[in-house]
Amino acid sequence: MADRTAWRICRDNHWWRVFGKRRGRIKKAGPPMHDDLVRRNFSGDGPNRLWLADVTEHATSEGKLYLCAIKDVFSNRIVGYSIDMRMKSRLAVTALDNAVARREHVGRCILHSDRGSQSRSRKFVRTLDRHRMVGSIDRVGAAADKPHSAGRPPSNSRPS
Repeated sequence: MADRTAWRICRDNHWWRVFGKRRGRIKKAGPPMHDDLVRRNFSGDGPNRLWLADVTEHATSEGKLYLCAIKDVFSNRIVGYSIDMRMKSRLAVTALDNAVARREHVGRCILHSDRGSQSRSRKFVRTLDRHRMVGSIDRVGAAADKPHSAGRPPSNSRPS
């Protein structure tokens, strides 16, 4: 049987993982689309001035789920989120659209995120522009920069 016939049969039966896909080499994060406007100062002086975004992975009995949450630093609340089975740019775009729909007057709001590919995608940048928001991306090696609750220690830690 020809390779193309085997491919067509697998595609029609949704047998993607049976033969596996070629894995690419691990790439370093590309250039940021935005500057780091926050510079580890995670405090807000009013609502809709600074939002934080992040994507997390959750294992379930049916497979992995990805959650993109957007948090307003001033109110310390999640203002938008999106859940999907695939970690694509639409996950972050849907979360941003969800947050903007819940809040008003988000123009010039800074949305700070890590260097994930979702935050650097063209779709996400266009969505930021459409809502007149400003993007900000962490510097390299700053994975632990984002606080748990806007400058406060995590709830399970004790003050010194």
